[in-house]
Amino acid sequence: MKKTPRAKTQPLTHTRVDAISLLKADHTHVAELLEQYEKAKTHPSDESFQLAQRICEELQVHAKVEEEIFYPEVRAAIDSEDLMDEAQVEHESLEQLIHEIKTMAPDNKLFDAKIKVLGEYVKHHVREEQTEMFPKARKAGLDLKALGEKIRLRKEELAPGMADDKASVPSTPPKSSGITGHRRAA
Repeated sequence: MKKTPRAKTQPLTHTRVDAISLLKADHTHVAELLEQYEKAKTHPSDESFQLAQRICEELQVHAKVEEEIFYPEVRAAIDSEDLMDEAQVEHESLEQLIHEIKTMAPDNKLFDAKIKVLGEYVKHHVREEQTEMFPKARKAGLDLKALGEKIRLRKEELAPGMADDKASVPSTPPKSSGITGHRRAA
């Protein structure tokens, strides 16, 4: 009888990744999407619009798991209220910008500028998390594997719901607001 290798038969849920590794992977993924958008915006299309929407969606899922799972644990474990308060305010600012992008017509002359600013906000936020918050979280002795598992499960819950939500990922761009620029034809 031929044996099947165990690695192929075991579900991925048995592999536990720590929370910081998951969050860093999200950071890398969003940075790659932002780079793709920068390249795609030179040839405006529905594809670049969909890429912008995907960036927003990825950031919303990431922010949600940080706010619901990671931040409360880190806040309780480290002595840095200012750092945690700053992260919360940064998330609120990002969410406002994401809402504007998701409801904006891609031919709006500010569309690309908003994506650019979103990318700059994200870079700043990621830098602070990775150089300040994550090291403090590791030093605090949190069970990062257990947190990672909670984050992974919550992301699985959130991602399908967001993909099915028509308001979250429009299949067609919103109608033009009348404020157009050189970027895209209506």
